[in-house]
Order: sequence, then C-alpha cells, then structure tokens
Amino acid sequence: MKVTPELYKDMQKQVETKSNSKVNIPMAFLVGGLICVIGQLLLYGYERLGMDRLTASAWVSVTLVACSAVLTGFGLYEKLARHAGAGTLVPITGFANAITSSAIEAKTEGFVLGVGTRIFTIAGPVILYGCTAAAAYGVIYFLCNL
Repeated sequence: MKVTPELYKDMQKQVETKSNSKVNIPMAFLVGGLICVIGQLLLYGYERLGMDRLTASAWVSVTLVACSAVLTGFGLYEKLARHAGAGTLVPITGFANAITSSAIEAKTEGFVLGVGTRIFTIAGPVILYGCTAAAAYGVIYFLCNL
C-alpha cells in the first residue's frame, strides 16, 4: 500500500487527539497562577519567620521543588498535569517533576547506571544552556559597565 501525502493527512486527522482550548487555556492559567500564589505565600511566611528576602526566596525554591518531587513520587503531579496541562510547567515545579519522573522510571536499573545516568537526561541540557546563557549575560553585563 502506497501512502500518499493526502492519505497520510487523513490518517493523521483520524488519530490526533482533539484539544478543548476553551477549557485547557483557562485551566492552565489558573493552576499556574495558583502555584505562583503558593510560592508568594511561602515567601511571605518565611519572611515573617525572620528571614531576609534572599534567604526566604531560596527556601521558597527548596519548598516548591520538594513538594513537586513528593507529589511526583506519589503520582499526584501527573494527575494534576492531566487536568491543568501547561499550568504545571511553572519552571521550578515542572523541572523538579521532570527530574523526579526520570529518576523513578530508571530506578529498576539501579542507582548508578539507572538513576545516576538517566536523571540528567532532562537536567543536562537545562543546566548546560542555563550556565552558557549566564556566562554570556555576565560578559555582556561586564562589557556594558566598563
């Protein structure tokens, strides 16, 4: 059977999932916003405990990453993502979810060859490009302030 471009497009339309944007976009906005509100409330809470802004910000990041990892471990983050879609991709929690998911999938292969190598499948490019961008911005900042 020869598959023509037109036949391929028809086959693709039959199997593609339909997205309900009228529901998905507001839901992603609400969940992403809720995660950010939780982060802001944590910041206020840590500051009320006597921490300065910089220390409180660091603890907010640690708390959000830990909560995301725990929710991923119990399978709850995936359930939330199924309903919230892109709203769960708020950078810090989405990144923690991706790392934890990779580790969970690879745990049957052992800690060194499984988790130790697979955990950086997602993190590696992010760390690489993050560090490269930080170095480039640092050079630009230095040159602009000569």
